[in-house]
Amino acid sequence: MTESVIKTQVDPAGLDGFEQLRAMRDGHLPPAPIADTLGFAGFDVPERGTAVFELDPEPRHYNPIGSVHGGVHATLLDSACGCAVHSTLAVGEAYTSLDLTVKFLKAVTVDSGRLRAVGTVIQRGRRTALAEAKLYDGQDRLVAYASSSCLIMG
Repeated sequence: MTESVIKTQVDPAGLDGFEQLRAMRDGHLPPAPIADTLGFAGFDVPERGTAVFELDPEPRHYNPIGSVHGGVHATLLDSACGCAVHSTLAVGEAYTSLDLTVKFLKAVTVDSGRLRAVGTVIQRGRRTALAEAKLYDGQDRLVAYASSSCLIMG
């Protein structure tokens, strides 16, 4: 997702959350700055209530003990949970994360292959939503899990 080329701009104000995210994916809206900061390799919203983020681990993502920092895991998982909820928003609605709980299951290094975080909405109410995300390595092994509650505004 780095060095994104923005195609014809669209006005996000008239789009629902799913349409906004699809416009980002398709280059009609700029990606979130965190995508460039961490070097996300891919992003998709295959359907409402689901979001997928990918990242190729690099040494710049390492902590002092030589594995990918837990904050990178958490950022991928938070992005997947949050955007899964974002994809359910009506025009004029917004959300914010209330919490994020992460469970680290396996160490990740550059040898782990491309990471893929898959977020899914578990329950969407009028004012709150519950989402989960699973982080897989390049061999499709589960390396981390997260759940998140979001506040729906608007």
